[in-house]
Parts: sequence; structure tokens; C-alpha cells
Amino acid sequence: MKINWGTGIVIAFILFIGFILYFVINMSANKKYNHDLVTEEYYKKELEYQNDIDKLENAKTLEKNITVTKTQEGLLINFPDNLNFKDIKGKIFLYRPSNKQLDFETSFSLSKPNLLIPDKRLVDGRWNIVIDWQYKNKLYLYKDSLVY
Repeated sequence: MKINWGTGIVIAFILFIGFILYFVINMSANKKYNHDLVTEEYYKKELEYQNDIDKLENAKTLEKNITVTKTQEGLLINFPDNLNFKDIKGKIFLYRPSNKQLDFETSFSLSKPNLLIPDKRLVDGRWNIVIDWQYKNKLYLYKDSLVY
């Protein structure tokens, strides 16, 4: 049987589409490729986004913002010196982009002007840190990414 160029193009398209479909199905069905969302409640977080923008704007009005430094003991979080640390409370969320099982969130109420996250809770690599805190009923937010 003789194949003309039109039939050859149709066969090439069918083979190409089959090739692409094979990889799409293989990537979405294979458990080896983990496809986690950044957050499980994506739409709920999206609705709260304006509150986060307001908290970030409040943080910009501070004389001095939070500083995060790596020490031998762990991750040291220093809050602004000009604020009474006993009135500061909130929660810290550490997000590990490469491994969902390492993510953790903890609430805090300060008894000294800084907070230490122990070295044993953190592994080397990239972390996203979100500190949602309040001082005298005014809400603040600190976001940063760091390499530990």
C-alpha cells in the first residue's frame, strides 16, 4: 500500500498526540510524582488574602521589623526592641516547599524579646517562614524565605 504525504501527516499527528497523552497520564497517575498543593484550603486562603495585605502594611509602619537569624542553637527570631515583648503573641508557620511532612505551625506568647526554634526541628534547605503576630490588638505579618 502506498502512503501519500497527507496520510503521513495524519499518522504523524496521531502518533504525536498519543505520545503526549501517554506522558500526561503517566505523570498524573504515577504515585512516584507527588503533586501536593501549597495549601489544602487554597480558596479559603485566597479570600483571606486582603487581611494579609493589611497586616503586611501594618508591619511596614514599624520602626524596626522582625529579624530572623541562623545560630548554632537554631533559628533565632528577634522582635522589635521598642515594643513590650510581653504584649506580643501569635503563631509561626514554617513551610518546606520540597517536603510537606516537615511543615509545622506553632503558637507563641513571648517571655523574652526573642524566640528560638531549635535546630533539631529544622533540616538544611529552603524554608518559607510566616509569622502572624499581634501587639496590643494590632495585627502584623512577616513573610520571608530562607536557606537553613
